Amino acid sequence: MVKVFLTHIPEMLENYYGPRAVSGLREVAELVVNPTGSVLDAHALAVEAKGCEIIISDRQTPGPAEFFEKASDAVAFLRCAVDIRNIDVEAASRNGVLVTQATPGFDASVAEIAVGMMVDLARHVTASVTEYRGGAEASVQMGRQLKGSTLGIIGYGVIGEYLARLALALGMRVIAFDPYKKIADRGVSQVSFDEVLAGADFVTCLAVATAETENLMDENAFAQMKPDAFFLNLSRGNLVDEAALERALDGKRIAGAAMDVGRAPDQKPSLRLARRADVIATPHIAGLTPSAIEHQALDTVEQARALIAGKMPKGAVNSDKATRLARLRP
Repeated sequence: MVKVFLTHIPEMLENYYGPRAVSGLREVAELVVNPTGSVLDAHALAVEAKGCEIIISDRQTPGPAEFFEKASDAVAFLRCAVDIRNIDVEAASRNGVLVTQATPGFDASVAEIAVGMMVDLARHVTASVTEYRGGAEASVQMGRQLKGSTLGIIGYGVIGEYLARLALALGMRVIAFDPYKKIADRGVSQVSFDEVLAGADFVTCLAVATAETENLMDENAFAQMKPDAFFLNLSRGNLVDEAALERALDGKRIAGAAMDVGRAPDQKPSLRLARRADVIATPHIAGLTPSAIEHQALDTVEQARALIAGKMPKGAVNSDKATRLARLRP
């Protein structure tokens, strides 16, 4: 029987995988769950997963070249996430190991928290709650309604599309920048990057993290935003030059920021920014809802099921190099 190794520690099993997905794996394979209680590095993963043909990894567990050189039993490395930047796909291919990724499934979850953050920023919700909880009478501040405001979306993927629909339903004007697709959605104006920055009351970063988008939001980008505009990052911390963001906030060149991601471990917001009174921060939980998380977990179950049946799974990124798959064929 094919053996599957699941890297998730207990907290991750509860929050990021779930019993239905675990049960699904047990139906098709002999399941081995990470017994150490710790996130595994390359050497530890190779040791613990010895004898397992399929590895299902959480987003914190890397797949570096060192692992693929040592893991002679591995046939496939399935990532329970969209982001595979910490997997050395070239090394996996060199060793004949298939790499897959999950589909998003968290478009509604992330878009909803974006709306919540916009309301919070515009109506000073967190500021009022903080004052009241400190025992003081909260100061009365003029707010801004979303209806009539302009939402600027950078990166018009599945989350951007969903967020645009919510914003339009709320009466917002929506402008979006994405150089890789033609936006034809009714009510959404496709504009340049500079036009999003200059025209939006809420600039929301949803672009994919790549070498090209590293520090996309830099000193120049923040300088183009309106002084009463807010910045939201719900993609990856890599897209933001945090020193530039801090200077923009210090200089009141933007009105505030909200972030679910940053450059801290596990892509969480950096504490230096998160502690600021003009920043709303959440610990990378925008996609952490049962339906969103189960979607990706069940993706990996179906990928494992397909592999065991001798089929190429959806989400494969190097299928032409996966020579070890022959070991799984009936």
